[in-house]
Amino acid sequence: MTRTLRGAIALAGATALCLGAVATSGAVQPGAESARQDVKIGLLLPESKTTRYEKFDRPYIEAKIKELAPDAQIDYYNAAESATTQQQQVNTALAKGDKVLILDAVDAKSIQSSVQKAHDAGVKVVAYDRLAQGPVDSYVSYDNRKVGELQGQALLDALGDKAESGQIVMHNGSPTDPNAAEFKAGAHSVLDGKVKIGKEYDTPNWDPNNANQQMSGAISALGKDNIVGVYSANDGLAAGIATALKAAGINVPLTGQDAQLDAIQRILLGTQTITVMKPYKPEADIAAQMAVDFAEGKALPSDLVPTTVTSGSGQKVPANLLTPVVVDKTNIKDTVVKDGLYTVQEICTPTYAAACKEAGLQ
Repeated sequence: MTRTLRGAIALAGATALCLGAVATSGAVQPGAESARQDVKIGLLLPESKTTRYEKFDRPYIEAKIKELAPDAQIDYYNAAESATTQQQQVNTALAKGDKVLILDAVDAKSIQSSVQKAHDAGVKVVAYDRLAQGPVDSYVSYDNRKVGELQGQALLDALGDKAESGQIVMHNGSPTDPNAAEFKAGAHSVLDGKVKIGKEYDTPNWDPNNANQQMSGAISALGKDNIVGVYSANDGLAAGIATALKAAGINVPLTGQDAQLDAIQRILLGTQTITVMKPYKPEADIAAQMAVDFAEGKALPSDLVPTTVTSGSGQKVPANLLTPVVVDKTNIKDTVVKDGLYTVQEICTPTYAAACKEAGLQ
């Protein structure tokens, strides 16, 4: 073999090694790109009767995921208040190859087997707004006991001297929702011993129609003149309750939660006293960040999960609990309007124009 040929072969080998090194080095980037493209997230929300889920939670979560991982695949499911449907939807998400589930459970207890199934398949579960049972990997919500405390205190403040002169009715929300139990406990911690509770209900599926029937029954049982206030765990229930109160010619303090548009308008008219606002975007953004981090194989930073909670099945779950805000007639502009939940135009339709002007919104 000539020296020239040997030199050519050596040069070719060196070039191949060099190209191989470049290819090996460059493989990190295609791999990273592949990881980004493999961000597959299932978003499972519980129902659509409460306007927040389709109007706020879903679009906020999806937008944040796309901001963090533009090529992410998002599979969306709404269980329409059916625990069985949601279990089937988890199965579908797993079959599609979703790497992470953002799960707002219809029934925190019955979904446990589905959470376990996801865990066994190596799929991370982010519990959103409600803490599902089972091996959940992280949780984001609001301080739900604090929500109940704020509602209870607001009702007590609105009752004033009437707190001891009559009875209140309590509507605590769905017995399958762990949040409802926390709202209830928080409210009772404030109200017990300071008011007489004439009737108290758990309201299946957070259904306004159920709340309406329960309130009508309470009015018949207690007498309209003996009811001085109503605790409602959310605005959906408050809508049904307010209808029953109006039909009976009763106007008493009424609480709520979620800052729904119709609730803000009832507050302006004086048929609802307060709502508790849990700004949706911060909660949605945190859930999206958790999901994308998990999908990309990252550990959650401590500032994303600054605390730990214990689920109904005994698991210790890294969590982020945000702070709720009370909204009444005096601070609508500084809360729901300032945060972009609604515009003044959306709130102040002709029906509410006079009330809006009185409240300083127009």
